[in-house]
Amino acid sequence: MIECKCKLNSIADVKEFNALALAASFDVDLISGRYAVDAKSIMGIFSLDLTKTLTLALHGQDKECKDFIEEAEKFITD
Repeated sequence: MIECKCKLNSIADVKEFNALALAASFDVDLISGRYAVDAKSIMGIFSLDLTKTLTLALHGQDKECKDFIEEAEKFITD
């Protein structure tokens, strides 16, 4: 599992990020405080406080996760 920080600043960002998560062959979670949601669920993402930085948890092989991070680079904040 790989974790990093990310920020979704607009509805368009949420839609784009969700599309990337849906294309992933592994689980992608977004965590805000004590709440964790499946990033493949657009409603789940919108249930989070998007004004805060989120933790992105990728549950895949290292190569797959690194490829995902490259595609989602514009959302990564660390």
